[in-house]
Amino acid sequence: MNAGNLIDNRYLIQRFLGQGGFGRTYLACDTQRFSETCVLKEFVYPNAGKEIIHKSRELFEREARILYNIDHPQIPKFIAWFIDKEKLFIVQEYIEGTNYSQVLQERLSQTGKAFSEPEVVQWLWDMLPVLDYIHRHNLIHRDISLENVMLRKDQSKPILIDFGLAKENISQMWAISNNEQALRGTAVGKVGYAPLEQIRGGVCYCCSDIYALAVCAVVLLTGKTPNLLLDQNFDWQWHSYVKISDNLTRVIDKMLAEKPTQRYQSASEVLHELELPNFPEEITAIHSIKKIEINIDEAKRERQVAEIVESDEFQLLEQRVNNLKNKTETSTQSTLEVQQSEEIALNQKLPSSHAYSGETSLQKTVSKPLNPDFINYCQHELNNVVGPFANFMVKDILAQYPNIQRQEFIEALAAGISDPKRAEKFKQCIEIAQNRQSVKLNNGQTQEIAAVFNTEFIEHCRQELLLCLGPVANFVLDDILAESPGIMIEQLVAALIIAIEDPKQVEKFKKRLQVPKS
Repeated sequence: MNAGNLIDNRYLIQRFLGQGGFGRTYLACDTQRFSETCVLKEFVYPNAGKEIIHKSRELFEREARILYNIDHPQIPKFIAWFIDKEKLFIVQEYIEGTNYSQVLQERLSQTGKAFSEPEVVQWLWDMLPVLDYIHRHNLIHRDISLENVMLRKDQSKPILIDFGLAKENISQMWAISNNEQALRGTAVGKVGYAPLEQIRGGVCYCCSDIYALAVCAVVLLTGKTPNLLLDQNFDWQWHSYVKISDNLTRVIDKMLAEKPTQRYQSASEVLHELELPNFPEEITAIHSIKKIEINIDEAKRERQVAEIVESDEFQLLEQRVNNLKNKTETSTQSTLEVQQSEEIALNQKLPSSHAYSGETSLQKTVSKPLNPDFINYCQHELNNVVGPFANFMVKDILAQYPNIQRQEFIEALAAGISDPKRAEKFKQCIEIAQNRQSVKLNNGQTQEIAAVFNTEFIEHCRQELLLCLGPVANFVLDDILAESPGIMIEQLVAALIIAIEDPKQVEKFKKRLQVPKS
């Protein structure tokens, strides 16, 4: 399409941005939104019958629904999708800047040096929460590379662009229209960045994105493309090109493990083991909340530190820390006062012949440690609001108050969120999760069985359903979980069985899955 073309009577083409195996990308302006700049992605439509065309539209509508619910400052906003003259289009926010492949090449040409270890660690700390966010929304990027990570002109954090969902849908349509086996999956992703299970088998997991992110880190550290770092056996040979800490080497090697089961299974796991780089001593007072790297000469150091201390961001962080400590201390003090009064009242009621030496019921409740699954869930939800600081906030509260109660823990975390609306939304999410943990089965028994907390079983269902339905299984399962996030296991299995039309496949699915009896 040429500059000046008007698409869907709305989007005016400005210039051509790029082309891939599945279509083209253009810079356009939205004539119905005051000529706002946007990215228009045109996807090649396979030559197929009406049934295939109808199915492809369904897949794109499902993708649009998923992308519409994604709201993260480091992901371009989804604007719209439409079909114009039998062509599929997606409209997204335009990110003005350069991708990290260009940033690396510019640095190599100007200084001859690649990224340093502290820079790469900080880059991973900025990127991993993004992966954690999309994975918790049942979304896998599938195409992470330095070309698909942008450095926006007006901010320092990287932006993750060009999700591989639409490409996967198009490749599915190609496979179906060419009568290929649907069970083979789709090979979306760049060779060198994508792991073998994705390139060879078309299978993609959360840890596949983690693998690709590790490749990006290695390329930034060494300044060399992936094909120069892989030997003939597809083994990574990058250690000799750079000297870094043992911890970072260990973390990257585990992220790059050939077998998916040997890698980190979530981005939060990587963050737990990834050590922050060393930062100047001037700002270590807030190191448990945020660390800021200052790359300046000695003459400007004092002035820049003073500006940081006086900045709104620093004041906000300091206020959050104080609010967090005050809220938790007040809550804990109130609990101790109630505990003492309960103990006095109980001792007064006991007969004088009793030498009471045991703990009160309240003491036992207070001293009971929090469930690790509950802590992890709170940390995940908090990470969605405050980013990587969530890890430090949780650890800090638990370290200071090891006997803190569940409700006090939630209140303490919410106190660290500066936006009152987000803090209230965070508490509501936790409350909903608590209510979903305990469900009643048809046999009358009560059991913690909500599918949202049983990721292993969900992935087991996904793999077995793939054998019956092919790649469409991903969309079937994700739709069910999106519409019924608190669904019980037996209800989930029943819904999946309905999606399988072949009775023989249903029996095989039930046998392999070992469906629990209602």
